[in-house]
Amino acid sequence: MKATIYQGHCPRLPRADVNIVIDVVRAFTVAHYAFLRGAREIILAETEGQAFLLKEKNPDYLLAGEIRGLPIPGFDFDNSPAKMAAADVRGRTLVQKTTNGVKAALNALDADGVFVTGFSNARATAECVLELWPPGSTVNIIASHPDGDDDLACAEYIKGILQGQDFISGEAVAGRIRRSGPARKFFDTLQPEFQAEDIDYCTRELTGGFVMHVDCKGELPTIVRVDYDELYRIEPAGKRSEAEV
Repeated sequence: MKATIYQGHCPRLPRADVNIVIDVVRAFTVAHYAFLRGAREIILAETEGQAFLLKEKNPDYLLAGEIRGLPIPGFDFDNSPAKMAAADVRGRTLVQKTTNGVKAALNALDADGVFVTGFSNARATAECVLELWPPGSTVNIIASHPDGDDDLACAEYIKGILQGQDFISGEAVAGRIRRSGPARKFFDTLQPEFQAEDIDYCTRELTGGFVMHVDCKGELPTIVRVDYDELYRIEPAGKRSEAEV
């Protein structure tokens, strides 16, 4: 596959078959754990105002996100994967607004398939793309933090899987995440609002049976969980899943 890495939440992207948007610290690690806890879907909100309006119209929705890494007053959850890993969100719709990951995803909707991931679900995401799209397909891999090595390391990891090359090991990716600029504040005792436990979740690669696909058919782009045995729900141009044959 032809895979190209872009960095930042608003890069100018060429049209591709697939866009994979990465936010390791912490948005799409949070999303991954929300689905592991049974969340139904995650709506991507462009602004706080849009998130609050959705909540006003749908009181059962739960708001999750951050501004400059800090909790948003009035939101139900901040951007902590450690907290989400213990949350009761089964069957609930979440609305997510974050500085980098959500913004990057909203900037990357022009593709046949759009996926979001942290490191925790990176291999599953890459393997899904390999399963559904034929050789020669084009993939944009977006490391959403403008200068963070956490997302860049994860992007290189995904690119290596897509191209069948051992660019970087999972262990090396985890080490780069821990040493990255975005992770540094989580180990700073002078910034107690950031907990080191979150980085433990961000560096833990999980073997899971699903991917996080962005569904653009509704009113707003929405992340949905697609289990491996339901990959036929994703319909890339040029190839249908073997599960559908």
